[in-house]
Order: sequence, then structure tokens, then C-alpha cells
Amino acid sequence: MGMQMPHGPAGKAPPLTRRQRLSTPLPKPNGLNLIVIIADSTRCDHLGAYGNQRVKTPNLDRLAAEGTVFENSYADGLPTIPCRRVYHSGRSLLEEKRPWWRQLDEEDVTLAEVLQKAGLTTGFIADTYHYFKPDMNFHRGFDSWQWIRGQETDRWISGPRDGVDPSRHIPPHLQNPRYLQNMTQYMLNTSQRKGEEDYFCAQSCTAAMKWLEQDARQKPFLLWVDMFDPHEPWDAPPRFQQMYRRDYGYERYLFGYGVRLQDIRESDYPVLRDLYAAEVTFSDHCIGRLLDQIDRLGLRDNTVVVFSTDHGTHLGEFGCVQKTPGLLNSAVAHLPLIVRHPDRKHAGKRVKGFVSAVDYMPSFLSLMGIPNFPGLVGKNFWALADSPEKQNYERVFSGYENFAAVRDHKWHYFQNFRGNNPGKGPALYDLEADPGETRNVAGSHPDIVTERRALLAERFKAQLPAL
Repeated sequence: MGMQMPHGPAGKAPPLTRRQRLSTPLPKPNGLNLIVIIADSTRCDHLGAYGNQRVKTPNLDRLAAEGTVFENSYADGLPTIPCRRVYHSGRSLLEEKRPWWRQLDEEDVTLAEVLQKAGLTTGFIADTYHYFKPDMNFHRGFDSWQWIRGQETDRWISGPRDGVDPSRHIPPHLQNPRYLQNMTQYMLNTSQRKGEEDYFCAQSCTAAMKWLEQDARQKPFLLWVDMFDPHEPWDAPPRFQQMYRRDYGYERYLFGYGVRLQDIRESDYPVLRDLYAAEVTFSDHCIGRLLDQIDRLGLRDNTVVVFSTDHGTHLGEFGCVQKTPGLLNSAVAHLPLIVRHPDRKHAGKRVKGFVSAVDYMPSFLSLMGIPNFPGLVGKNFWALADSPEKQNYERVFSGYENFAAVRDHKWHYFQNFRGNNPGKGPALYDLEADPGETRNVAGSHPDIVTERRALLAERFKAQLPAL
């Protein structure tokens, strides 16, 4: 008799090891290229393609008109690094008991590694500095990678400190020691900036344009471009800020991490929303330059271009500014997802079926002609583009630190699934009557709350705190 493989619980075969997965024979790729553009903290409802009529995003709107818009894509595990672990490994984090913010696991097999094995040239350009903290290892599988230094509190420039005074750039009631420390580092990092081309997202897109000039004609390729903008600090070039407000009260208003929610006043919200809108428009402008380069190089007819984000941000909802775990609503968990395929029959399509972030890696592989790679839990969202009536999921789940959410087309529910802090929950929203999630109706629907709690307990493999 041949050797029998050991089996795990309930007679199931144990999961394949990293070595076994990477040894899996791959079909020959279809010859298409893949460019993935991630713009951190992009709110879905701030893009024209998703219905916003105020914030100017002409380049992403053009990409959407030429591609397919997925209207209901949602995060798995949040925030920055957890989201990217999901994207690069194709694994859900929701049942993990270890902290979600950590490096790729040793057993993970990444999108870049699979495509590299399949013969694609793989490039990685990012100014999202968390990627490159010690031992994160997200460059695994990339033939080349480039880190644009200086975003947020990246320990890049340490002096000189003369003339760096963040207290001159924000109202006194928003200042505190942590904010001043963070902004001091950021001001040092931007102290040598002379023009728009020196802003970090502009540098990332310029680097991506150069990479395409050098590498795009060698063989099919993957280029992953990861921009930290429009993440805080909200500090867009003046001409973009002035599209939304002529006078912010300061020559350079700086808003970033460190500001305490309890210090923010109602009168601050309009200013902060304008600062964020300017950041979104500037990010769109930089992405537009990259899209133009794709066309100049003649890559449109053989390249899949994807735009998405990791999460959104709060802009005053229920008194919250910046992404807030305790308010796990669409402002944070709803992801823009736009895919432009060379086959123009997909132009202008809109897909209403649910997409989860765990679907990104298997879908990207399928788009390159490599379906059914072992060890992935997500589904191919691109199948929805050809079958508008198809649904991959009845509902989707998201988690952020101690909070869990479940959503279908009728109801959205969230609460804490560990710990005692209830945040802004438990909260239940009737999405048909209240698509903006402004009215918590949990008290009126105890039966729905009970049902949703059971769904969360099962999906997160957790015993939820009593209400």
C-alpha cells in the first residue's frame, strides 16, 4: 500500500504547506499584464463613480467609465496592515486569535510569488511606510521594490529642527503633545519639498511610470502601486485645497494622527472634510498621470488595471473623525473597486453582488489565467462581471480590532466581539430605509439583532459579550 496522508478533524485533509502550494503546477498565463493601484483611506462615497457630485475625481471616473465598477466590495480585516495581509496572501483574518497587525506569516504564499513563478515580472512601488517596518516582508515575490520615504511619521529626516513648528498649522484646541510630535516628524520629512512633484503620492506614481518604461516590454508583468494618500496627514498642494475652500485659517493647515476626538468641535468638521476632499482630488490627479502613461506606452490593450483601497475614514459621523473601530460602518469598510479589462465589452458595467477583500487575490490570479490556486478562501469576483444576476455571497463580514460587522442588502449590524468597550454599537441599520446608516434601529428589531449576533459568533469563532 502507498503511504496515506494524515487527516485532521472530521476526516478533512490538512491544509497544504507553503512548499506544497508553491509546487503546484500552474497553467500558462494568458499573457495579460496586471497593474493594481491602492490609494489608502479612499472613501467610496467621495468618488464620482460612486455617486459623489462634489469631490472632483475625473481620472478615476474615466477609469470607471472604461471599466467595471463593483458597488459592494467590503474589507475583511482592518486597518492598514491587516488589509494588506488579506490582499497579498488571500487569507481571511476574521478567525485569527493573534493580533491582526503583523507581518506576513511564514506559511503565506503571496500573489507576487505565484505570478513570479508563472513567469511574470513583478514590481512593487509604495510610499505606504508600514510595509517596510522591520520583518514585515511584504516585498516577498517581487523582482523589484521601491520605497518612497517620508509619509506620516516615517523616521526618515531627523533635522534640522529650526523653523519646524507644527503649532502654527492647526487651531490651539486641537493641539496636544502626541499630535505635535507626529507633525514635527512629518514637517521634517516634507521640509525639502519644492513642488507638486515632490509630494509622496506624486513620487510613487512617477516611479511607477518609470518602472513601466523600463520593465513593461520584457514579458507579462504585475505592478503593485501602493499610495498612502489620501491617508492623513491631509496636506494636499494649495491649488487642490483651494478647489474646496479659499481660506482654511492657516497658510498650511495640517491635520493628522494625534488629534483627540474629544477636542474636535462641530465647527472643525467642514474644514476637515474640505482638507480630505482636496487630498482625494490630488490623489486622483496623480493616478491620472499614471493612467496616461499606460496609454502612451500602448499597454491598454493587454493590461488589466485595478483601483481600490484598504479602508475609508470617518469625517464627523457620530462625532468620529479618522477611521474608528467602534463605528464599523460603510465610511470605513466599503471599498471602491474598479477594474478596467482590455476586453471593452466590460466597459461601463456595474456589479451589485457582494465582494470581500479575500476575493482580490483569487480574482487577480484568474484574470491572469491562473484560476483555482490552492489554499485561497475567496471567490472570483470577476465572474460577476459576466453574470450580473450572480451572487457570490448572501452577506459579507468585516472586523476591526475588537469590532465585528455583518452586512447584507437589507441590514448592516456591528458590535464588539471581544472586550467591554461597546463603541458606537451595538448598531443595526436598515439599509433600504436608511442607506446612509444614520439611524440605529437595534432597539426596534431585537429578533434581527439576535440573528446577526449568531452570524458574527459563528464567522469570528467567538463568544460575543452579553448585551
